[in-house]
Amino acid sequence: MSAPNGAVDAERTGRRVEAVLDRLARAGDPTATEAAEELVRALMDFYGAGLARVAALAAKQTDGPLAALLQDELVAGLLVLHGLHPWDATTRATRAVAALAGRPFEAADFDSATGTLRLRPAGGSGCGQTVEAAREQLEATLSCVAPEVTAVEVQPPQAQLLRIGPTRTRDADAEPRPAEVP
Repeated sequence: MSAPNGAVDAERTGRRVEAVLDRLARAGDPTATEAAEELVRALMDFYGAGLARVAALAAKQTDGPLAALLQDELVAGLLVLHGLHPWDATTRATRAVAALAGRPFEAADFDSATGTLRLRPAGGSGCGQTVEAAREQLEATLSCVAPEVTAVEVQPPQAQLLRIGPTRTRDADAEPRPAEVP
């Protein structure tokens, strides 16, 4: 609930939540009432943990608490959830890919129209099971830090072309040849 100046008023919001829970209780469906109360408890736990983390991280920082807050998955998730994260979806997704242990992927591109993040293998191809585990870990992380990413595609590794043929070497002591003029 907003106060006259547009700010959220904690007391009014609390009364509103109580009124909704009371309305559910009067409706006579104990299962719905219990579910609603459990939902409120879960959200309070989530936001309470996030705010505790914000306070702890901010207290530790003297040179810019925002950087520390953005590094924390829970806090970053809260910022994303409310549209307050300062980085766009592409930046958040790219950073999540770069933070993967072993760095099996590189972000190729993000299509915001379809929500598809395309990855390419980084370096060696890696073990298939390890790559799949990394992909699952990435998808879980992206659901928090870049929920705009709805699909992840891994491009197949590109074949390395090996040039085979005679190698031309030049004698280091030889005089350079003048260019032929037609």
